Amino acid sequence: MLYLADVSHDASTQRLHLRLIAQQRSEHSWQVIEEPESLVFDQSEAPSITGLALVELSNNNETFELQNASPWILDIVRNFLSTGVTADFLQQEAERAEQWRQALTLQSQELGRRTLELEARMGQIQELEEKIKQDGDKDCG
Repeated sequence: MLYLADVSHDASTQRLHLRLIAQQRSEHSWQVIEEPESLVFDQSEAPSITGLALVELSNNNETFELQNASPWILDIVRNFLSTGVTADFLQQEAERAEQWRQALTLQSQELGRRTLELEARMGQIQELEEKIKQDGDKDCG
């Protein structure tokens, strides 16, 4: 699993501290960890990376691989912020998408209601047809 973490090394205890800040959900989707989790590893030598790093953790959190997060963060800045995509813009788009989702949900519910009404009317028509047919058979017989 890939995380964005704050990495520090305590030389006196020879321990590496990883404070997990965000977790990757999919290729372009990350979720901030509301209560950052801290992991501690015994490591005699200081890591080549401290500060923000991308951390690939094994499933059991026993092994990890560090990668400098600076190029990744700069890529985000270059791709999004320089093109006018701001936090406000993203918030507005999220609100717009939520309003659209709600409108589609209402439309779907309305279509479901209309379908039920049509099915009920078709049932009534079929009952009337059967009744007319039975009445017609009685008159002929």
